[in-house]
Amino acid sequence: MIIDYQPRGVCSRRMTLEVEEGVIRSIRIQGGCDGNLQGISRLVEGMEVSEAIRRLDGIRCGGKPTSCPDQLAQALKQYKGE
Repeated sequence: MIIDYQPRGVCSRRMTLEVEEGVIRSIRIQGGCDGNLQGISRLVEGMEVSEAIRRLDGIRCGGKPTSCPDQLAQALKQYKGE
């Protein structure tokens, strides 16, 4: 399944994820800090959705109430129907 998510409150503008049988297969993120987001993407590819949510949910960026990793968790929660 392809998930197309528009993050809120962060620098990235769009997240496109491919999830198959509860496992993250690929992630493309437009905008934001390119190197950091490439690193996050590579770390969570192959990871189960629930584990990625557990690790990323609630991470903040500076004084913001969210971050790109947190927004990735929100996209995955939406996919799971949480």
